Amino acid sequence: MDRSDVVHNQRHPMPPVHLAGGETDESLAAVAASDPAAFAELYRRYVVRIHRYCSRRLRDQGLAEDATSQVFLKALESLQRKRIDNVASWLFSIAHNEVIDRYRRQRNDAAYESLDLASPGQTPEDLAIARSEASELRRVLPHLTPDQQGVIELRLAGLTTPEIQEVLGKGRSWVGTTQHRALYRLRELMHAPRAGKGEQP
Repeated sequence: MDRSDVVHNQRHPMPPVHLAGGETDESLAAVAASDPAAFAELYRRYVVRIHRYCSRRLRDQGLAEDATSQVFLKALESLQRKRIDNVASWLFSIAHNEVIDRYRRQRNDAAYESLDLASPGQTPEDLAIARSEASELRRVLPHLTPDQQGVIELRLAGLTTPEIQEVLGKGRSWVGTTQHRALYRLRELMHAPRAGKGEQP
């Protein structure tokens, strides 16, 4: 699967490939380096989540599509060199690094302004955030620290705490504390007066 295939299939998702059925993500990853069907199935399972994550962080559909393509190209290369124990954290680690690289190149300071809260399987933490309008979240999210923004966005992408730990290279305590502080700060900011009508957040 080359770059043009990844970009094309991102816009036109591939139908499910015919495998034995019931394969786990990790079992697919074990054979995907030499089995195009297995890699295609991994792509099908994760392309929407990876693209949504890149879109949230980059706020530009063209950049997000290109970043998503790069994530899966790098994933395919990585399969030749390592065993994958957790596919979700592995792919989101690649996506996280790709976004950081693009920040450095693009100096895109407004990258956190667009979020899509409509994701399945929301955790209680996600639901606490989602009680407020998405526009309010977009307004206040840039006032979090970069670490807090990163944790919240990975949580909204559907990652578990262990997966966030692996993506960010942090311990469970750090992730839990950072998330707790981020949620507390978000609630404060969402109830603060808007700029021009009182105190600034």
